[in-house]
Amino acid sequence: MSVDQKQVTQIIDAIGGKDNISAATHCVTRLRFALVDEGKVNKEALEDISLVKGSFSTNGQFQVVIGQGTVDKVYKELVQQTGVGEASKDDVKKASEKNLNPLQRAIKTLADIFIPILPAIVTAGLLMGINNILTGPGIFFDEQSLVDVYPQWADLANIINLIANTAFTFLPGLIGWSAVNRFGGSPLLGIVLGLMLVHPDLLNAWGYGSAEEIPTWNLFGLEVEKIGYQGQVLPILVASLLLAKLETFLRKRVPDGIQLLVVPPLTLLITGFASFIVIGPVTFAIGNVLTDGVIAIFENFAALGGLIYGGLYALLVVTGMHHTFLAVDIQLANAGGTFLWPMLALSNIAQGSAAFAMMLILKEEKQKGLALTSSISAWLGVTEPAMFGVNLRYRYPFIAALIGSAIAGLFISINGVKAFSIGVGGLPGFLSIDSQFWPSFFIGMAIVLVVPFGLTYLLAKIKKEK
Repeated sequence: MSVDQKQVTQIIDAIGGKDNISAATHCVTRLRFALVDEGKVNKEALEDISLVKGSFSTNGQFQVVIGQGTVDKVYKELVQQTGVGEASKDDVKKASEKNLNPLQRAIKTLADIFIPILPAIVTAGLLMGINNILTGPGIFFDEQSLVDVYPQWADLANIINLIANTAFTFLPGLIGWSAVNRFGGSPLLGIVLGLMLVHPDLLNAWGYGSAEEIPTWNLFGLEVEKIGYQGQVLPILVASLLLAKLETFLRKRVPDGIQLLVVPPLTLLITGFASFIVIGPVTFAIGNVLTDGVIAIFENFAALGGLIYGGLYALLVVTGMHHTFLAVDIQLANAGGTFLWPMLALSNIAQGSAAFAMMLILKEEKQKGLALTSSISAWLGVTEPAMFGVNLRYRYPFIAALIGSAIAGLFISINGVKAFSIGVGGLPGFLSIDSQFWPSFFIGMAIVLVVPFGLTYLLAKIKKEK
């Protein structure tokens, strides 16, 4: 038996044995369990296992932080040892949702929809950052971009931009696939629904404000605007819910022999008409009001907004509520730039800086190693190992990180720092920031590198003096 197999066995024993597992699944960094009795968990034994970076209970699930990449291998071994199968992912969701209130259910639903498409969105943001370096004026040359000085690079930049923009151009297709799958419908119909909302025959949503004349359909006297919903989140979310429920309704009532000929066409036809006549216009207006409201808050109370969001973002991650703001970030990015996402990137760095300070403070070798590796992970945008494995365990590093992130959030907000896309968090986050805001963002980055580190070190000394 290999070391990893032994450690997986230890994890199973520490959470109360395989009989205590109702269902299990995993995300990017964590094992997620629905347990029969969380009281049987031996947290001390669990966190003594070198594979484990931390553990916590939230939203009806007991979660064990393993780390990106490794968690897949640990989960496969856990499946072999316990007999828990991939099909239990739905069981975990059902078991964990029993004790959730409506707000928690809504947040979890958004998380279930957006997490699967995050790799595409983050990759697109990273590539857009590379394109920004190539085409942004004033980065390498005064008032000129790299492609202005070296035109032979222009086509390369253009191709990179095309690849990067694809995920955002067809974002409703990605959301449609994930949302319909989450709501219990056919993912393929979700893709078609999403692409339908950005069909080339429709007026592009980004050109809506400047269009001299809005094209319309005349449906027996009813004028329906032919508008696309590029970059919009709410229309496809609501339309996906309708599609999935309608498809489920029809499948229960249409004979199996003619389902293929009846259910998909009727589902798409009804949902399509509803999307263009009601869902699209209403949610488009709601989305614009919400976006304008958030923009107005940060335009009029930038310091307060930056202080609160920058300081509390890590707490949103702990509760899972940060997924709610992903939809807002996407909407803002497509409306000219998001001022929320830069604070996310700085919050990642702050958690890493606090964990790095703990690496110097701690004496026990395993904890020092965990603090070092998790700090590097946080600086590269993955904060769970640092937050749950180190900072929350000792509390004062987490508080130090919150304070540093709040100060940096205040600073970049009053300087109007915006990101043009959602990209990789942490230190590479500057790639998603418009180059004109780089000086302010780098100062904010310096704040979250220095303040959490210094505060953690100071609090550790005070704690020891007591």
